[in-house]
Amino acid sequence: MAPTAAEQTEHHHHTRKAVGLAARDDAGHLSPLAITRRSTGEDDVVIKILYCGICHSDLHALKNDWKNSRYPMIPGHEIAGEVTEVGKNVSKFKAGDRVGVGCMVNSCRSCESCDKGFENHCPGMILTYNSVDVDGTVTYGGYSSMVVVHERFVVRFPDAMPLDKGAPLLCAGITVYSPMKYHGLNVPGLHLGVLGLGGLGHVAVKFGKAFGMKVTVISSSPGKKEEALGRLGADAFIVSKDADEMKAAMSTMDGIINTVSANIPLTPLFGLLKPNGKMIMVGLPEKPIEIPPFVLVAMNKTLAGSIIGGMSDTQEMLDLAAKHGVTADIEVVGAEYVNTALERLAKNDVRYRFVIDIGNTLDKAAATTE
Repeated sequence: MAPTAAEQTEHHHHTRKAVGLAARDDAGHLSPLAITRRSTGEDDVVIKILYCGICHSDLHALKNDWKNSRYPMIPGHEIAGEVTEVGKNVSKFKAGDRVGVGCMVNSCRSCESCDKGFENHCPGMILTYNSVDVDGTVTYGGYSSMVVVHERFVVRFPDAMPLDKGAPLLCAGITVYSPMKYHGLNVPGLHLGVLGLGGLGHVAVKFGKAFGMKVTVISSSPGKKEEALGRLGADAFIVSKDADEMKAAMSTMDGIINTVSANIPLTPLFGLLKPNGKMIMVGLPEKPIEIPPFVLVAMNKTLAGSIIGGMSDTQEMLDLAAKHGVTADIEVVGAEYVNTALERLAKNDVRYRFVIDIGNTLDKAAATTE
């Protein structure tokens, strides 16, 4: 739905000064950039950003791996902060509230998907960064001092949820929670496989245990066994390259959440599923995947995909996470360290998510480089 003249006028006023960490080109190097945010609209929430997680997709976007990057780019879609102001129509939030913003900041709000609460499926979905907003401006993400967002796309942090450890749940958390909910992989006693133990995988393990499931981590890295079983509470660990371990687990799992972004052979992994089992892909390998039809047809198995989740599900996910003590395992870094953090992320050298301490370090980092 096209914005009304009033909305266009309202959104056109980008008068609020802010600062962000921006890449100017596909080298992906971040440095401070002065920006403006729109003035507060009637339905807007103004948020002082305190923390922002570094998602692997930020790295892809910065490097233009998906060939859709717009520069200058300020990434970040795992935003946690505090409300400083609200528009006159806003009823859900007030100044001082602890809130978050995930992967999207707007949608048409009138299509079938939006009406059903699946804004993530809206053809007009506007991403938190590297997207064109209704007023024609390019959206800037959470590696910045503040943001102005329509209240529909803001979630409340429960009191028990720390902002720093909760921020990554706004992408990694909802990315695994939503397919678990909608594919019935949230039932106590079922057996869940989690393929890949990174930013997404470690949260999937925690949600699986919160749902009362048996959780087995499947990884090509034997060195992650101790972390999976001890630190994260998984019930079992399979080295995917070990033929004996794979054989012993054949036809034992009700579902697999596939978080791997590399192109790996999927046929052996389908062997781990029971009849009627499901593999849900949430990672994004660069090349098309190949599966012999017989692998799916013979035992009525399903291959599905899922991307983030709607706003009501995102709030539901945060509330359930707080209730069960589910948070991301993080390494908090300062704004001045962000380029090093990205280099380490490219090498998978993080357990399991970097989070930038925007509130305490961004202004200082910006001042020292001016």
